[in-house]
Amino acid sequence: MADPDATPSGNDERADAAADDATSGEFARQMAVAAERSGLGALARDEKLSGGDLLKAIGGVRGVLEALLPGLVFLVTYAVLTSLLGWATQDALVPALGASVGLAVVFTIARLATKGQPTQAIAGLIGVLASAALSLWSGDARDNYVLGFFTNAAYAIALLVSLLVRWPAIGVIVGFLMGDGTAWRADRRKMRAAQFLTIVWICFFAARLIVQVPLYFVDNVAALGLTRLLMGVPLYALVLVFTWLVVRAVYPSSARTPE
Repeated sequence: MADPDATPSGNDERADAAADDATSGEFARQMAVAAERSGLGALARDEKLSGGDLLKAIGGVRGVLEALLPGLVFLVTYAVLTSLLGWATQDALVPALGASVGLAVVFTIARLATKGQPTQAIAGLIGVLASAALSLWSGDARDNYVLGFFTNAAYAIALLVSLLVRWPAIGVIVGFLMGDGTAWRADRRKMRAAQFLTIVWICFFAARLIVQVPLYFVDNVAALGLTRLLMGVPLYALVLVFTWLVVRAVYPSSARTPE
């Protein structure tokens, strides 16, 4: 006589396996979507890198303007008022911050009005508002840059942790972009490339801190603002290009997932 428990047990095992597969598939899909939205998503599968591809990866013309102009307007306004017009630093702080916040608000409204993707503009607006609030609270212009220190430190630490637990974050992103899932971890060459690229991105965030934090402590607002701009979108674009070159070398054309 057949064991009466055999069939239900087999069904349960198959049901559990199917549930696990569904969960894994959904996780992979979500990771692929998240990876696609990253800057690498616009580059990873391209055979040739054009200026248009790179511009798209860093947010397009509008995204670049949203990232750069509020900070540039703050720096220029503050420098003109304090250096050329002789205003006291605290007197110049409010109009400089007002100009920066006002521009961020305009960008956000423009995104909403044109039914574009408002996420980047809203995130930028929140960052500008938080930084302005901190600077107004302390009465110190250099505090407009403090939140950026914590953001860069958080990214660097998160990437370092991913490296230490042998799940380098850049490898995870690229793996899902390339349709490789987590299989890259079993490939020594891909694993080493993922570790190397994760270290590169750690150095990117750490370099910002190494250069900018000393400028904060010596109270050099002009140099701090300028380096913040130069080590923002321009340096980010260079690191993206370098990452693309390494990914392109590791993943042969035939192995790339078509768009």
